[in-house]
Amino acid sequence: MALTEEGIIKVPGLLSRWVRLSTGVKVHYVTSGETGPAVVLLHGGIPGSSGTAGFRFMAPFLGTNGFRVYAPDMPGFGLTEDPNNFYGYGRGAHVDFIQDFANALALDEFHVAGNSMGCTNTVNYVVAHPERVLSFALIAGMIGDLVSREQMRAVDNRNKGPLPGSGGTYDGSPEMMRQIMESIILNPEDITDDLVAMRTAAANRHMDVYDANMDRILRSTDPNEIVRLTTTDRLDRITLPGIYLFGREDVLYAVEAAHLQEDVLPSVQFFYPENTGHQGQTDQPDLHNQAFLEFFRDGKVAWETALAAGISTRRAPNPNLVDVPADLRTNGASAPELDPVR
Repeated sequence: MALTEEGIIKVPGLLSRWVRLSTGVKVHYVTSGETGPAVVLLHGGIPGSSGTAGFRFMAPFLGTNGFRVYAPDMPGFGLTEDPNNFYGYGRGAHVDFIQDFANALALDEFHVAGNSMGCTNTVNYVVAHPERVLSFALIAGMIGDLVSREQMRAVDNRNKGPLPGSGGTYDGSPEMMRQIMESIILNPEDITDDLVAMRTAAANRHMDVYDANMDRILRSTDPNEIVRLTTTDRLDRITLPGIYLFGREDVLYAVEAAHLQEDVLPSVQFFYPENTGHQGQTDQPDLHNQAFLEFFRDGKVAWETALAAGISTRRAPNPNLVDVPADLRTNGASAPELDPVR
């Protein structure tokens, strides 16, 4: 891989594009595929994140398999230009941004998926605009106040320090950016010099607003926004099809935190893939690509893929979301081939 003249990684099949929203904000996004249903992929919130950084493996794969894929750089990330910080007013701003982006590209209906902050943005968008969503897929993130950050932390007994780059500790250097990447990506060989260079430039471009914006996203104090974005008695009642992949080696939250989420989302099919950290689509791209493709294309994940992805054994698999073999479907059993979820 090599950086383009825009300073992003050059990925075969992934095109760099721009669109100006009705708000005047100039949005950068990457896209793949020319026909088929639309998929919007939402990246995470660690410094230097972008559509390219988060979905450089998944976007072109889905694009070559029958989908039109769009992975925008959120406000305050990547190459998106929001000089007046129009979308800096918190989590609600991200919901509004996604809606404005979809409107600008005439995406009337689409599949939506996200990792980490993108997971949170996905569930917030699903709750706010279910009429636009065909289905949703989540990777390792928060699901709003339905399970709070405090509840997730309370079940994580691992001895770990703060994530490098969080809490205002990112210092603008490539060395610190590499440390951040090593904290969320399991295989150091996946952290290339080009990736570090791209993410460092992106993070430094937005350093003047990043900490303040993320503080508003993580710790909203606006009571009206809190009411607007509540997921309690909303996300758990949504009938849209959804799946959730949470890596067993996630660095931010232990797998037990995802169990809390699974317990309150009975209609969402959970998976716990092995050898997968916080950015599962980078740690296990082939697995995540295949699971997302089958889910978006067929409405169900194939049984072989489901087993490889670590389908949850905490409850019976959902036959509406997974192609469960007839004998298991008849018995209402869980997946006997798997060890119990740790």
